[in-house]
Amino acid sequence: MFMRPFAALGSALLPAIVLCLTGCGHNSESPENSAPNKIRVGYIGLTCEAPIFTAVEKGYFKEEGLEVSLVKCDWKNYKDVLALGGYDITHHLVMYFLKPIEQGLDVKFTGGIHRGCLRVQAGIRSDIRTIQDLRGKRIGVPGMGTPPFIFAHRVLGANGIDASREITWLVFPAGELGLALDKGEVDAVANSEPIGSMLLAQGKVRNIADQAVDMPYANEYCCAVLVNGKFLARNPKAAAAGTRALLKAAKWVEANPKAAAELSVSKGYLASTVDMNTVAISHLRYVPSVSGAEIAVRLASGEMKTAGMLNPGTDVSELAKRAFVQLEGVTDEWLDSLPVETVAGGQVTPEWVRRQYARMDPLDVFCGACITPVTQ
Repeated sequence: MFMRPFAALGSALLPAIVLCLTGCGHNSESPENSAPNKIRVGYIGLTCEAPIFTAVEKGYFKEEGLEVSLVKCDWKNYKDVLALGGYDITHHLVMYFLKPIEQGLDVKFTGGIHRGCLRVQAGIRSDIRTIQDLRGKRIGVPGMGTPPFIFAHRVLGANGIDASREITWLVFPAGELGLALDKGEVDAVANSEPIGSMLLAQGKVRNIADQAVDMPYANEYCCAVLVNGKFLARNPKAAAAGTRALLKAAKWVEANPKAAAELSVSKGYLASTVDMNTVAISHLRYVPSVSGAEIAVRLASGEMKTAGMLNPGTDVSELAKRAFVQLEGVTDEWLDSLPVETVAGGQVTPEWVRRQYARMDPLDVFCGACITPVTQ
């Protein structure tokens, strides 16, 4: 599917209000009426949501004095349901929410969950070796407005390439991006884990921009805790407690990736196999950070503006201050002092992960352990 400019991003990111509650298991209790010790956590059913499932199953919300309930949502109205009070807290992609926040979405980032899931890759047989080589080329993405598209747009803009004019964007299902390269339909692709590592293991691509290792992105948090603004204003202690529960869980996932994958699958939170889910979790760095989230918001805002994804008149510093909030008792010092349980048999070796990547089919893994939305 051929897609041209970026002008419609705002409308693509904000579904019509009349549809906001149709795809979510909406709880009619509003933030205004919710009890201070109750918290509703939104989720979709994705691999990278492992800390949400862990915090529930390991009792981290309960440890924080909270009575938790989960609200199942889907992609098309996830942002709006959070803003309208359908749930109170979640963790999700920073870049996916910055444009809506610029447009008035009342949500706040409160802590970084994980890093390193986005990549821009070129076909191994192509002559593309640098970002500058992408000028005038065709780039495959899983959807316009998706995080891989936004990351690619940022990288291009930061290197002086007008992504709306000098790039041809083509949309494919995420699991078929490698096939599009094989067939010569695109010159490069933008994707997220586990697709990127699988294409590398299969010898189909070379990395052009890797959020996990390339500066200034290597330490950037792609996913962060998000809280409904009204809930935060009325229940700041519960918002802080909920944030702490999710950050605790993120540390546990980093220490026990296989155990976290087993928990997510065995409890029915997502449709996958344990091996597929373990592979997907293993590449992500669940090293939670409060200051890291604030830095990620500032960095992403600045580069999104440079790339034309935010309004020219937007004050990036003001947007970052509006988007991120420091909560009482939620600090890097607290995180550093937090002990982490290590579960016997809950870890994997890098060699095991490489073997799994090499033998798995991208479409099967994507469908079973989805990380990135497919919006076409």
